[in-house]
Amino acid sequence: MKKINPVMISGKEVLPLIEGGKGVAVSDGRSSGAWAAAGAVGTISGVFADVIDDEGRVVPKVYTRKARQDRHKELIEMSIKGGICQAKIAHEISGGNGRIHMNVLWEMGGSIPILEGVMNSCENMVARMKEKAPEKYHEKIEAAGEKFQQTLGALRFNVQKRMNDAIPVVDGMMGEIKNLIHGVTCGAGMPYKLAEIAAKYGIYYYPIVSSARAFRALWLRSYKNCADLLGGVVYEDPWLAGGHNGLSNSEDPTKPQRPYERLVELRTLMNSLNLNHVPIILAGGVWNLSEFDEYIDNPEIGPLAFQLGTRPLLTVESPVAKAWQGCLRGLKKGDVVLQQFSPTGFYSSAVRNKFMDNLFARKDTEMPYLEKPETIFVRPFKLSESQTVYITDHDLKRAESYIKDGRNVVLKTPEKSIIFVTPETNAQIKEDRANCVGCLSACAFSAWSQANGHLDRLPDPRSFCINKTLNAIAHGESIDNNLMFAGHSAYRFGTDPMYKNGYIPTVQELVDALLSGK
Repeated sequence: MKKINPVMISGKEVLPLIEGGKGVAVSDGRSSGAWAAAGAVGTISGVFADVIDDEGRVVPKVYTRKARQDRHKELIEMSIKGGICQAKIAHEISGGNGRIHMNVLWEMGGSIPILEGVMNSCENMVARMKEKAPEKYHEKIEAAGEKFQQTLGALRFNVQKRMNDAIPVVDGMMGEIKNLIHGVTCGAGMPYKLAEIAAKYGIYYYPIVSSARAFRALWLRSYKNCADLLGGVVYEDPWLAGGHNGLSNSEDPTKPQRPYERLVELRTLMNSLNLNHVPIILAGGVWNLSEFDEYIDNPEIGPLAFQLGTRPLLTVESPVAKAWQGCLRGLKKGDVVLQQFSPTGFYSSAVRNKFMDNLFARKDTEMPYLEKPETIFVRPFKLSESQTVYITDHDLKRAESYIKDGRNVVLKTPEKSIIFVTPETNAQIKEDRANCVGCLSACAFSAWSQANGHLDRLPDPRSFCINKTLNAIAHGESIDNNLMFAGHSAYRFGTDPMYKNGYIPTVQELVDALLSGK
């Protein structure tokens, strides 16, 4: 394998290895700090990050308000605190090495206020320092605060402890205010406002795209006005990456395309925009760097780094439960499936467990209907005492069989179709919708909309509450009855010699193995 050379990421030469950000609470301060400490780039997830108390325990997310809009505000408040908390942990573990990024899901509810809330911690801390410091230090505080605000996204400052001890503010500033976050990565949508936020806070930004066409649209709409802070472009393979991906409606989910040609297309576009120096970050399907030898130091691709999301799950520093790690070891090829059940509307890749099987089974009952008899839709089917629709003769037989086996609750979808569920499943759907906290900017499952409170369409019973299930699995609940995101290379945990006899490497050991081509 060719020699792996450092690459410039967020203003510093680091190893071209980046931990993929995974929410909720799957890439946290512990894991990202370890990646940075190894001289690479760690990524904390800004998607509803956990707050950790002084005893090292996760502070439960408790919602006290009744209205969904008010619970949404609580979610944002807790997420800002969690993002700052995890950034502090990552910074302390990193020892000032590498780089630390924060990953945000663009379709996350409150993504902009959460991101800006973490960023604004810098400004707020400086203001508090001025309030408590002698006047002679104010000018120095402002100057230092401005300098740091231009280069970081969040700052760490233990105000109460230091000020109560009457320690001179400026003398201790370098020890009190640390550069926590050096870049923001954002995908699952078209994050065109990302450049605007980066410019406001002077921080590098890294859009996640799955095609040159997507990046061209972002560039023309926004990024061309903030080219200097474009730290890199993450190309995420939509057929291989875990979690949400950018597979478009024009692309066939069953016909994967080789990433090489798509990377060359992206680089050609970037070169035409005078972005020759900006690295492309290859994500999705990356396991061993030796498998990408033809990509390294290749002028057709240019500066290149690699992002790994799945392999970091099985490290000592990973926060995921032991049961989750054990499940990864037992996966076989094909156990991770690409599907479109997510309430975001995006395709995503997850382990085919009981949770996923139930969604597929629910989807299998789906059938179209018309409100008036027409063509082959001539068989009346009663949805309620007040509504009758018309389905085909074939589907009437299917409907009768579903009802006979206990799936006797009929639910409409937003697309003029119906599905059949058990009373227990229907009760769970109702409960989950009632408990919605507005975790997405627009949620197909609950029909929540951050813009005006609700979507102008029916909630979709083919989907699920993503906030509930991702929080559950991240905090040790059932790995079979919750959504388990993973990349399509996850089956390789069972065959890679590194993990033989149940061995779990540290992040440093994984980084060393990657650099040696393993």
